[in-house]
Amino acid sequence: MKIQCWSIGKAHESFVQEGIELFSRRIMHYYPIQWRLFTPPKNAGILQDMALKKKEATAVLEALDANDYLVLLDENGKMLTSEALAGLLQQRANEAFKNIVFLIGGAYGVDESVKQRANLQWSLSTLVFPHQLVRLILSEQIYRACTILRNEKYHHA
Repeated sequence: MKIQCWSIGKAHESFVQEGIELFSRRIMHYYPIQWRLFTPPKNAGILQDMALKKKEATAVLEALDANDYLVLLDENGKMLTSEALAGLLQQRANEAFKNIVFLIGGAYGVDESVKQRANLQWSLSTLVFPHQLVRLILSEQIYRACTILRNEKYHHA
């Protein structure tokens, strides 16, 4: 199974990029991981929220394979513990999914079509975080889940 982390937005700030690279290298000991950034359309500033979300949705849905397991990070999604996230990764690997895709939506969220395609909507917190930090938190939580699966001491219960 390959882990893919997709985000709609601008490039990583250098301090965020450094953290993401650190955790991505660590995750590579368990699963292949790839990051993909969908940059907003050039005319994003003049588009209404709904039109922008539709354009972003089109790009994301076209990039997905039919068999990809899509986890949408959404503030209204289901809260998971670190152990539950580890279980999700293990279950997807056992079911021989080729890819598990974690998607961080754009500044205005995602279009309903993406929500309908998602296999799971996951909320990191009831707090609101900048998208840049969500990328870093996501990478750390995936690494934590991997160490839980291997019963390594990174995660303290």
